[in-house]
Amino acid sequence: MAHTIKDKKALLIRARRIKGQAEALERALDQEVECNAILQQITAIRGAINGLMLEVLEGHMRDHLGPHVKNTNQREEDLEQVLRVMRSYMK
Repeated sequence: MAHTIKDKKALLIRARRIKGQAEALERALDQEVECNAILQQITAIRGAINGLMLEVLEGHMRDHLGPHVKNTNQREEDLEQVLRVMRSYMK
């Protein structure tokens, strides 16, 4: 079973929290809230996104790149996919 299916409930909770934070940011911008509060909200969203990314990435690596994966060709392909995603994410 894929880790995103197994951990679906927890991942959805995180995603919904991020959605709520983004909506709060939108409201703050619309209401012309102080810059400091806006920056703090952006920082909170970024931290939440990073936490979600780490959780999904860790599950993916454990499921697809762990020692239990016997097909070395598939393992290499999965590794390349992870590296492409991480390069894109880190830009």
